[in-house]
Amino acid sequence: MAEKRSIFEEVGGEKSAAPVARETGMIDKAAPGARGTIRMWLMALFALVVLMIAVGGLTRLTDSGLSITEWRPVTGALPPLNAAAWDVEFEKYKAIPEYQLQNKGMSLAEFKVIYWWEWGHRQLGRVIGLVWAAGFAFFWMTRRIPTGWTGRLLALGVLGGLQGAIGWWMVASGLTGTMLDVASYRLATHLGLAFVILGLIAWFILQLSRSERDLMQARRARESRLQSLSSVLIACIFLQILLGALVAGIDAGRNYIDWPLMAGGVLPPDMWQITPSWRNLFENDGTVQFFHRLVGYLVFFYGLFVWWRARASAHTRTRRAFDWMAVILFGQVVIGIVTVMNSAPWQLAIFHQFLAVVLWVLILRARHLTMYPIAQSIRG
Repeated sequence: MAEKRSIFEEVGGEKSAAPVARETGMIDKAAPGARGTIRMWLMALFALVVLMIAVGGLTRLTDSGLSITEWRPVTGALPPLNAAAWDVEFEKYKAIPEYQLQNKGMSLAEFKVIYWWEWGHRQLGRVIGLVWAAGFAFFWMTRRIPTGWTGRLLALGVLGGLQGAIGWWMVASGLTGTMLDVASYRLATHLGLAFVILGLIAWFILQLSRSERDLMQARRARESRLQSLSSVLIACIFLQILLGALVAGIDAGRNYIDWPLMAGGVLPPDMWQITPSWRNLFENDGTVQFFHRLVGYLVFFYGLFVWWRARASAHTRTRRAFDWMAVILFGQVVIGIVTVMNSAPWQLAIFHQFLAVVLWVLILRARHLTMYPIAQSIRG
């Protein structure tokens, strides 16, 4: 039987410290500083993936993606080191349709330019893989990974490996037949997975920026309706990103440069001329650009609706997060229109892609705040 307490016993004595310590140990079980250190590691991975997306976009815009015709994850890390090795690589490139149908007569010096772009793109992928592997191995072996996080951090590496395989699957589509570029749907798959990985890293960073106790308490005040609206917006933006990849895959952004019409009409001419009809959604530049524009309008107006609903949030940080989302959404639409009207020069095209990354992260951050609002004083 528990010992009776005196009615004169002071509150807050040493006896009350033990239960608090046990509770803290159950919630934040990892070694001190583990969450902050892992968060910094994830931030480094986040920066590398953003750089990877930018370099991948420039590789596409410079038509460099097919310059390396083999997938050698380990030995391919070394570039050609002498004239004979360069001749071998150049001869391999001469055997693919892009050279024979588009770049016939290209000099070795010109080939080296596109080769270095693709080699740099693949090398950056290897660096990302090594940074993930080294970090994960260190945190796992030193048992610094918080409870429940091992599977999440391991999943990033698995998705990274899958991304490399999909990258080669994409490149392989342009090495045979009469293809001058990679298949647009494979490019969309490759870019889509890159945004999934980036989104997961961003979400994990947001989760680790606050303690588990703080998140558990904040979840009680979550705004379910605004969270649902944000989830739909994320799905719409992801669809628009995939459509943007289809546009890039067939250079559809360099045709139909009038706006708001397309070739003088609401609909582009010959939208369904390719048979079977479904191929127009991937191969007809007018059809692909039309749907990219159409979904862009829908995302814009729906995004403004979500922003308007967020104005009623009782949490200042949440409202500010949706404010920034709306600002970048507006800027993205403007830059997209300017890019099309100027026939998609690489400078505008890559900036348009970069803003898509910013918008993607901002809406994820806004949704996170709907799930875990940050407490504030009565005076805000």
